[in-house]
Amino acid sequence: MPIIKHKQFIQAPVVVCFDLARNVNIHTITTAKTMEKAVDGVMQGLLEEGDTVTWEAIHLGIKQKLTAKVIHMKKPTVFVEIMVKRSI
Repeated sequence: MPIIKHKQFIQAPVVVCFDLARNVNIHTITTAKTMEKAVDGVMQGLLEEGDTVTWEAIHLGIKQKLTAKVIHMKKPTVFVEIMVKRSI
């Protein structure tokens, strides 16, 4: 299974960046091109450890639903989510 690690320097307090990264509303805004939206689980606000969210989006011309679960969180520096379900 692939593991994606992403690092980005942002000149802002770490807590602000952390909350933006786990904010469902912000994710919806930043993925407007794929018309991504939360359709199940946590559908707005901040994700917490144990939460799931199902995203509906169009990727490569195919409408998909992707369910992710936050399996670990160490505020304000780390959260880990895994995909638990994908359907077309």
